[in-house]
Amino acid sequence: MAKKSERSLGLIFGLSAYILWGAFPLYWPLLKPASAYEIVAHRAVWTLAFCLIVLAFHKKLRHTIAQLKKPKILFGLLATSILISINWIVYIWATNAGHVVEASLGYYINPLVIIAFGVLLLKEKMRAGQWIAVGIATVGVAVLTIDYGRLPWIAIALALSWGSYGVIKKVLGLGALEGLTIETMLSFIPYATFLLILQKNGTGQFGHHLGLSLLLLSAGAITAIPLLLFNGSTTRLPYTVIGLLQYITPTIQFSIGVWVRHEAMPTARWIGFVIIWCALVALTIDLVRSSRAVDNRIA
Repeated sequence: MAKKSERSLGLIFGLSAYILWGAFPLYWPLLKPASAYEIVAHRAVWTLAFCLIVLAFHKKLRHTIAQLKKPKILFGLLATSILISINWIVYIWATNAGHVVEASLGYYINPLVIIAFGVLLLKEKMRAGQWIAVGIATVGVAVLTIDYGRLPWIAIALALSWGSYGVIKKVLGLGALEGLTIETMLSFIPYATFLLILQKNGTGQFGHHLGLSLLLLSAGAITAIPLLLFNGSTTRLPYTVIGLLQYITPTIQFSIGVWVRHEAMPTARWIGFVIIWCALVALTIDLVRSSRAVDNRIA
């Protein structure tokens, strides 16, 4: 009974995390007229403040700061700090510039990018189902490239930055909250300096309007809370379930882009997305089958 209760709680945590991430395109436009760079700077600064409070509450702050003494972790998290900054800037800019659909594509193809990184960097072997999924997705991206008249660079930048971020974090083996704290700590000085310059020049948005200031201040909690929920789900749910839940986020983003923001979706673009979805179906089938095979071997 206790195990079933834990899985139910994990499912609630996982659903909540992915739904919140999916709803981000509704939040970032509320921060206009702040630029994407100013929003990301506030997001990093206030995320650090929120993480420090949470770590202090759980008495893990000293242990987290001690990780900075390890060169491997320090340089690894310096790299992830740069990657997460790129991801945040591209994503917020895309959201506020009317490219929510293309941003959702980045998170649809992200699992396939992670598989490719696993093969190229971690020397993992791809199963037949994964090869099929990657092949189908490649066709989908080609169709979308023809439709856009360019490479879908927003989607590719998001997928590559997030995929690279994930690979490095996996190698480091550090907790997500601890890692995020150190990442934002490493980027604090440049971001805080940037915000101070904006405020001094009178071009910063913080402090001019109470509502906008509170929204900018809330960016830290908005960033960290889904991550905490996600952590709670990963310790309670099988990998297969987590793998299936991850498609909730881009699906919500896609829906917001098409039916809330009314972004253009010509026929060719629909065809490209349908092909990508077929690739994800193939990947899901492979994930479920491989999970069952592992379960049978354990049994």
